[in-house]
Amino acid sequence: MSSSTTRRRATRLLAVAALAAAAASPMLPAGSLFGLVRPALADEAKKLDTSRLVSIGGDITEIVYALGEENKLIARDSTSLYPEAATKLPDVGYMRALSPEGILAVNPTAIIAVEGSGPPEALSVLRNASIPFETVPGKFDRDGILAKIDRVGTLLGVEDKAKVLERQVATDLDAATAHAEKRPEAERKRVLFILSTQGGKILASGTGTAADGIIKLAGATNAVGDFPGYKALADEAIIEAKPDVILMMDRGGPAATTDAELLGQPAIALTPAGENKAVIRMDGLHLLGFGPRTASAVRELNAAIYGG
Repeated sequence: MSSSTTRRRATRLLAVAALAAAAASPMLPAGSLFGLVRPALADEAKKLDTSRLVSIGGDITEIVYALGEENKLIARDSTSLYPEAATKLPDVGYMRALSPEGILAVNPTAIIAVEGSGPPEALSVLRNASIPFETVPGKFDRDGILAKIDRVGTLLGVEDKAKVLERQVATDLDAATAHAEKRPEAERKRVLFILSTQGGKILASGTGTAADGIIKLAGATNAVGDFPGYKALADEAIIEAKPDVILMMDRGGPAATTDAELLGQPAIALTPAGENKAVIRMDGLHLLGFGPRTASAVRELNAAIYGG
């Protein structure tokens, strides 16, 4: 057993002992229980052993690199494709279909994962193996990005580095969105983000998604912003949405949908986007990652939609 594991167990025992002693003492106010336990738990949190770290989520991996803490990484998930150096690390699988066996095989001391990673059964196996599994909330707006940086920095014990990065990212984001925000609502183009077209079905992005967030930051309107999450659209819904632009991730491989195939669909052809052949494709992680590079994605998308 490592010395760090021994310290963690000792800290937990100290916290439990403090609670027991407090509960047994009639002289100690109930509110004091937290005063006894919090320092011990806070001390434990600060000493999270990230010397052999697995990152789950492309945004998490980017933040680790942006903080200059990449030397701690021993593996990453399949969405972690930036920077290129990350692709040389062992791949433990897709963030929503993790294999606990693959993660345990690299012998990590900690795992940092973006919210929504799974499946739950895999996370249960990892937690039962006593490997610290820390989750980072994923929100698709400016403050959500800064909160992710803060959380990762705290977990890595590099709060000062995180504050510097937060300031840099906030300044860049504010500059990128300031231009987009000046555009009057009446002049904002309607963008339809299509996740996939498998089986001839258009799976589009509604509200509360990364696509919805980046469309808004870029000064445009989500053409189907009247339902949450992702939804397969009927032809009538596509026509009624009247998108000016279709946005997709730039995917390769034999399963990728070409512009000709997309624009050849009858419902798409009847939209302003179809008539003008207005299709934008961007790198998925850059577009939807909501990490340190999001300001760059906002500028690129804004320029692709409006020109310039």
